[in-house]
Amino acid sequence: MKHVMVSFSLVFILMIGCKKEKEAPTELQAAVIENTIQDSEEIYQFQVTDLYGDDFDFSKLKGKKIMVVNTASECGLTPQYEALQKLYDTYKDKNFVIVGFPANNFGGQEPGSDAQIAAFCKENYGVSFPMMSKISVKGGDMHEVYHFLTEKEKNGLQDSEVAWNFQKYLLNEQGQLEKVIAPNTLPTDAEIVNWIEAN
Repeated sequence: MKHVMVSFSLVFILMIGCKKEKEAPTELQAAVIENTIQDSEEIYQFQVTDLYGDDFDFSKLKGKKIMVVNTASECGLTPQYEALQKLYDTYKDKNFVIVGFPANNFGGQEPGSDAQIAAFCKENYGVSFPMMSKISVKGGDMHEVYHFLTEKEKNGLQDSEVAWNFQKYLLNEQGQLEKVIAPNTLPTDAEIVNWIEAN
């Protein structure tokens, strides 16, 4: 009887031991997967060109909250430039920046060259926040920054589609996507202001 009990105990211990051995690699794999996801969840990996042909490195924005917005000069929402500039003036010294990406994906409402867009923004709205060279924000020629912003596999938050001009993507101080804001929501909306002001 004692022999049977010892055998049973030995089998039980071996089963527990095997289970523990099995769990360890799973936890290790999970940690590796998590680290891989974290590595791909930051916008700092991107370098782009601004409206004036200069390099713009997102890694220089570390520690700031970032709004990325696709813009257009001939859209019904174009007056949002004024609110964007107001928001930027209010919070630019409080670790917040706006990065604009002109795009001609919706109704051909951004037909101009980079030079024409720069002149329009400066003359009509006094835009001083960083404006990038014109890109595509959807379709087969979508820019890599927008692949990151719109694909959960890359941003770790959600899949989305740019619905129209002036859609806003809000990224935290670690360069990670936190919110997607609809085009018709004003830049000065309480949801955005509260997000900027939150610690």
